[in-house]
Amino acid sequence: MGSTTGPPGRRRRRVTVAVALFAAAGLFTACGSGDDGSDGGGGGGAKDAKGTDDGATLTMWTRAATRPQSEALVKAYNASHENKVELTVVPTDDYQAKVGAAAGSKDLPDLFASDVVFVPNYTSSGLFADLTERIDALPFADDLAQSHIKAGTYEDKKYVVPHTLDLSVLFYNKDLYRKAKLDPEKPPASLAEWDAQARAVDKLGGGVDGTFFGGNCGGCGVFTWWPSIWAAGDEVLNEEGTAATLDSATAKQVYAAYRGWVRDDIVAPGARDETGTTWTGVFPKGKVGVMPMPSTTLGLMPKDLDLGVAPIPGPDGGKSTFVGGDAIGISATSKSADQAWNFLAWSLDDTAQIDVVAAHKDVVARTDLASNKHSEADPRLVTINQLVADGRTPYALKFGQTFNDPNGPWLTLMRDAVFGDGSKVDKDNEAVSASLAD
Repeated sequence: MGSTTGPPGRRRRRVTVAVALFAAAGLFTACGSGDDGSDGGGGGGAKDAKGTDDGATLTMWTRAATRPQSEALVKAYNASHENKVELTVVPTDDYQAKVGAAAGSKDLPDLFASDVVFVPNYTSSGLFADLTERIDALPFADDLAQSHIKAGTYEDKKYVVPHTLDLSVLFYNKDLYRKAKLDPEKPPASLAEWDAQARAVDKLGGGVDGTFFGGNCGGCGVFTWWPSIWAAGDEVLNEEGTAATLDSATAKQVYAAYRGWVRDDIVAPGARDETGTTWTGVFPKGKVGVMPMPSTTLGLMPKDLDLGVAPIPGPDGGKSTFVGGDAIGISATSKSADQAWNFLAWSLDDTAQIDVVAAHKDVVARTDLASNKHSEADPRLVTINQLVADGRTPYALKFGQTFNDPNGPWLTLMRDAVFGDGSKVDKDNEAVSASLAD
């Protein structure tokens, strides 16, 4: 979303192809080692926490999904530094294969970003340089989005930093809330309240619906359903990402709420067949009461739509979010790691985060900057920024084939749980676990 954006389920993933290429290149055991036995230039050494700015030319790749944010950062950096970053934007659907091919020929750029859920595939394949000491030397290291840092940690070493962030949040239509006699300043603080408020709005009739979701979109499901499970303090995967707990009592409560909305026609038309391609285009029409959305869509909403933003709650309360987006690191084969680190360190400092990221109404990568001169002008942005501290980024090497593939077991579980009677969840969870462990 946004960062990773569009929903995670919009894009076909090519992890299997990429990983096969990594293996063929013999990089699974490289762990960031250069041909000369050095650290490939990446280095865990802290050296100068700001890196080197000496006029080097750096190459960088990013996905088309994050083009606006990446281009804004590169433009600002190039205008204020001797180093120059040459950015290549790759079509999102082609990105995994391109990285895999470059890894195979040891022709990766100095810097490359990745959809954060696929970072583990790259770290475990030795494609990124070890940045542990460099990251730890940053004065704001503890304030970085820890979900991204954890996703990029492999064998206790840190390989990436946040590049762009996109969170799952609730959007609600304040005008429809007023018409339904609901308090427009009191969004749902529990799944039970979400259910009640959606039903109240739905009763307005006249083409108005209570809620909406992407019912044929695995990525939409992980992005917007899992936070309700996390908000209750439960997990969806084991720590290694090799087994699922999507059959927990809490998970079944979440499915039951969605199943009830389908059964009672509280959901806007099209949910059953929504693959994610038009998922975010429904709420802006002003006919849906409350639904989970990518935070990056806030800036795309009609100016005359009076909407509020709130955390995604659990069945009985709590709050969480799926922290999507892209993380970025220095390739293990880069010969300009100090200069590449100069870009990364700068991209996370106050100036870049406030004057570039926040100024564009994007989510800042640091929790200590959640409230800043730009976000303070819109309380909704502060709400979104503050949620980073409560968010999760799941870790699983087989994430793509399990959760994003339209033929994967998670989408089967989703559809059985919501459009069926919910009786197959336990069996479907076994299939999810089998895919993760495959």
